[in-house]
Amino acid sequence: MAGLRARLGSGLGLLALSTLGLCLMLQVGAKRPPKTPPCPPSCSCTRDTAFCVDSKAVPRNLPSEVISLTLVNAAFSEIHDGAFSHLPLLQFLLLNSNKFTLIGDNAFTGLSHLQYLFIENNDIWALSKFTFRGLKSLTHLSLANNNLQTLPRDIFRPLDILSDLDLRGNSLNCDCKVKWLVEWLAHTNTTVAPIYCASPPRFQEHKVQDLPLREFDCITTGASACTILKWDYVERQLRDYDRIPAPSAVHCKPMVVDSQLYVVVAQLFGGSYIYHWDPNTTRFTKLQDIDPQRVRKPNDLEAFRIDGDWYFAVADSSKAGATSLYRWHQNGFYSQQALHAWHRDTDLEFVDGEGKPRLIVSSSSQAPIIYQWSRTQKQFVAQGEVTQVPDAQAVKHFRAGRDSYLCLSRYIGDSKILRWEGTRFSEVQALPSRGSLALQPFLVGGRRYLALGSDFSFTQIYQWDEGRQKFVRFQELAVQAPRAFCYMPAGDAQLLLAPSFKGQTLVYRHVVVDLSA
Repeated sequence: MAGLRARLGSGLGLLALSTLGLCLMLQVGAKRPPKTPPCPPSCSCTRDTAFCVDSKAVPRNLPSEVISLTLVNAAFSEIHDGAFSHLPLLQFLLLNSNKFTLIGDNAFTGLSHLQYLFIENNDIWALSKFTFRGLKSLTHLSLANNNLQTLPRDIFRPLDILSDLDLRGNSLNCDCKVKWLVEWLAHTNTTVAPIYCASPPRFQEHKVQDLPLREFDCITTGASACTILKWDYVERQLRDYDRIPAPSAVHCKPMVVDSQLYVVVAQLFGGSYIYHWDPNTTRFTKLQDIDPQRVRKPNDLEAFRIDGDWYFAVADSSKAGATSLYRWHQNGFYSQQALHAWHRDTDLEFVDGEGKPRLIVSSSSQAPIIYQWSRTQKQFVAQGEVTQVPDAQAVKHFRAGRDSYLCLSRYIGDSKILRWEGTRFSEVQALPSRGSLALQPFLVGGRRYLALGSDFSFTQIYQWDEGRQKFVRFQELAVQAPRAFCYMPAGDAQLLLAPSFKGQTLVYRHVVVDLSA
């Protein structure tokens, strides 16, 4: 029995030792489960949801696994770039009943999984077109009951699979800025709750979806007058001298005929007119109208003299109009010739070389046309095309030595410099110029320059290299989307004027600095 007990005791000892070893192995090999990050004091959190009230900022120390976040009665008013980027798994975001006034660009960047976004009952009056950039998975968006008066064009473009949109309860001003929205609503597959206009009075309480597009008259140049500037020799600057009312002017062309000053005002809407300067009343008075059936959508105007007679031509860019020539006769300008119908002409350039007056007409629908003046018929006759450039927006010319050159700008593709070879033009140079509508060669002293504008970058100034017979880049001017360029000497100052579609007309002065001094 004693022996038996001894063996039993030994067995129990081994069993206890084995159990202890197992416990030690479990303690050494096992890992503790990770601690859940603390939930902010203003929030109630589970593993994948958070509900926050009275937060002073977008909570930062939320569990990274959160897929649903609600912010209510927040104590801040602005949501900035990348505000939620620390929550990349977020699928549901509710920002209702706060006092938000501003949601910045890229506010929701990094939320590629977000499907539901509700921003209701706030005080947001405007949004950026980049507010929702990056939300490629968003299906439901509500901006109801804010103070939105307008929406930027294409704001919903990044939302590829948006299925439901709610814009109710806003104060939409149904002017030209929402025309794009009317067009989008007519073609989108997104379900949109009915939206109503708050203004203007004629559209008040009208459903946005039902507004007729023909009611929106939205094309304008931004100009309200042709401004006459006068050089102040004392202050050495241009000053306003007079203004000719012109709500949609695209070109104001001065002409001196028989010592009398006239200004041809070409407008997109409301007709085009000719004004005369009356020295007795020291003001411009309307002299005559230009036939609106012939000139429907003027884009450029060129004035010139042939054999002692004054003419001006208007490039018409409409489908139904025609580029037309007018001639001065005794007390007014009268229609002389319809040059080029139905071709959406964009620019004109008069060239008087070798005793043969020519008019070059550029078009967005075909290669530039060269017309030569017929002295027997008293009109221009088509002579040929500039086939090297199929779609020139603007055409200008210059002479260097004995050679004649054409400069042609293009909106898509490189602009071209061509040289006249006696029977045809040959390409001399291509200049990068995406988005170019305007260019102008000009001569200051003995220096020849070319101003080349763009809708997408700053204006480039090139200088003519006589040895290489090419333009080389000289300077960049902070002018975007220029309408035209005009070189003007004023006293001893050499000025370059650059009216712009996107801002004020800028005036640059040519300065020569002697670096050897």
